Amino acid sequence: MEHIGIDVHKNESQICRLTEEGEILEQRIATRRDRWAAVLGKLPRARVLIEASTESEWVARCLEELGHEVIVADPKYAPMYATRSRRIKTDRRDAQALMDACRLGAYRPAHRTSDAQRQVRALLVVRDNLVRSRVRQIQVIRALTRREGLRVRSGEAATFGERLSEVERPEWLSRILAPVIAAMNEVNQQLAVVDQAILQVVEGDPVVQRLDTAPGVGAVTAVAFVATLDQVERFEGAHQVECYLGLVPGEQSSGERQHRGPVTKAGNPRMRWLLVEAAWCILRSRHSDTEHLRQWAERIALRRGRRIATVALARRLAGILYAMWRDGTEYDPRRRVHPRGAQVPASAVA
Repeated sequence: MEHIGIDVHKNESQICRLTEEGEILEQRIATRRDRWAAVLGKLPRARVLIEASTESEWVARCLEELGHEVIVADPKYAPMYATRSRRIKTDRRDAQALMDACRLGAYRPAHRTSDAQRQVRALLVVRDNLVRSRVRQIQVIRALTRREGLRVRSGEAATFGERLSEVERPEWLSRILAPVIAAMNEVNQQLAVVDQAILQVVEGDPVVQRLDTAPGVGAVTAVAFVATLDQVERFEGAHQVECYLGLVPGEQSSGERQHRGPVTKAGNPRMRWLLVEAAWCILRSRHSDTEHLRQWAERIALRRGRRIATVALARRLAGILYAMWRDGTEYDPRRRVHPRGAQVPASAVA
């Protein structure tokens, strides 16, 4: 079997091919479906190694349709680049390093998200874009009204237009704000469409419905958690999930010196932000279901401050959601999550 390493980029990709006779062939082509078919379509079945990236999934599927075995590898796996020089980095050298890794098996496959969850992730990206657009429009309106000594009541972003209509504005200001208000109303309409699509996802997924019972977790957070993890079986425990989401402290230790810094912020930033927002909701809540979590976070806040306690609570919430998904159980405020992921009764925890 031939071994091929491809350094995939947005416009052009570098191919390094090792034939069965031991000959190395290099070629640079445009990153297009027709070019993949023209260059690799007539070759016998080969093993192809590419890095996980924005274009990696559609390229992998295209090559698989041509009959090749494709491995999408984790680019953070250092042994994959053991043959590459640190001092000189080029696409040719990267492609050759990928080819060598493919031949030697020195790679770590990256998880390839299922079709269903890829679509859900795309839906969440669209929603994020709409929400950020609405926030910018509200900020502009608030800034211009404050210049004239006018204030809009606080409230939810979805009802900002109604609260803005309560404010008596000069005619010239209303005329200037009209395009921004029209754009905000259009964004609200599109957000309603997207939110309805998310509710359909919730109705069709019992796992999401189960996670939605956790405190501070709404439909968007539950949907995003399932879409981010995709398969709960690929995680050994809650701590691995927390690491995957970048909610564990970074560490720089050597010998007797140990230093732990801020969280790594690895993984999906949207999911991490949603969990932190859920943690803030729990800290502000006075519901009996959140009492154990609030008391736990408040003890940390006394030692380390409220911001660190909130991130710690977000990390704990990630472990709880993982355990609920893994065990097929709904949230029970009388149970807590063991650091290794198993649920234990609250009375058994000191």
